[in-house]
Amino acid sequence: MLTFNIVLGLILLVSFLLILVVMVQQPKSGGLSSSFGGNAQIVGGVKKTGDFLNTSTWTLGVSLIVLSLISNLILTNAHPERGGSVLDGVSTPPVSTQQPVQTPPTQQQNNPQK
Repeated sequence: MLTFNIVLGLILLVSFLLILVVMVQQPKSGGLSSSFGGNAQIVGGVKKTGDFLNTSTWTLGVSLIVLSLISNLILTNAHPERGGSVLDGVSTPPVSTQQPVQTPPTQQQNNPQK
């Protein structure tokens, strides 16, 4: 279980770094900011920084997928008798099959008063 905790920590770290890298990148087109009239982009940006951010985005994305698959393998190897499903250990409450007893409606007599 220690291995799973290490992989889970790595997944969280990679996810956080991926969020940071995506937020730092400049948009390729205007996107939402151009439709509202905002045009505050920096002119003369560095080309190498864009390439680095693009490569790091792909690398972090692929590593996130690989780490997720590794965590799945760790969980299935830790509990082979369960078949690897997390929901196998969840118990559901028994369903009652008894029908409630219905009483017939009471009939009232119509006695006209004179």
